[in-house]
Amino acid sequence: MRVKAVLFDIDGTLVDSNDQHVLAWAAAFAEIGKTFDHELLHDQIGKGADMLVPTLLPGLDAAAVEELGDRHGAIFKARFLDAVRPFPRARDLLAHVHANGQQVVLASSASKSELDHYLELLDAHDLVVATTSADDVRHTKPAPDIFATALGKLDGMSAEDVIVVGDTPYDMKAALACGIAAVAVRSGKFADQVLREAGAVQIHDDVAALLADYAASPAGR
Repeated sequence: MRVKAVLFDIDGTLVDSNDQHVLAWAAAFAEIGKTFDHELLHDQIGKGADMLVPTLLPGLDAAAVEELGDRHGAIFKARFLDAVRPFPRARDLLAHVHANGQQVVLASSASKSELDHYLELLDAHDLVVATTSADDVRHTKPAPDIFATALGKLDGMSAEDVIVVGDTPYDMKAALACGIAAVAVRSGKFADQVLREAGAVQIHDDVAALLADYAASPAGR
């Protein structure tokens, strides 16, 4: 069956922002006197605050989790967001998918304001048919909500009609929970074994490599 729509993660997939998120989380945790190794923080990138914070600080109540998430968001936007750049050929990949007759969807655990910023940064308003952010769901990745909500915005399509492109094991797990196949990229700096164990059906170095081999990719078949 031909893929009719591609659901793209953004951070670490289309834009080079994972390291900046690590620094923002480190700063947010430092404000409450908590210190975590940057590698440990990186291994949680791809989750929203609702999933990331309880993993590292399981004793916090919901209000404290939300407050930490708000601080991370504020720090990221103030110190790091303007420095984030798209990965090479990111927009070209979106344009190729669009020209291939497939619908382009952005489905991210980021806030809506960050997603809107990236949509502008990628100059992709004319290419994207739908978006889903953390603001649209109760739970972020690796819960299935982000991709399930995105799929619900595509009239008449089922899980078999779409594919996910992401960079973290949480993208892979969220897609798998929805019954959606997922292709991974290494630009998020997660190991191949981790991505495959989470459900990746194919792995490319980055979006430029995916574009170069699109016809042979599960997304392009």
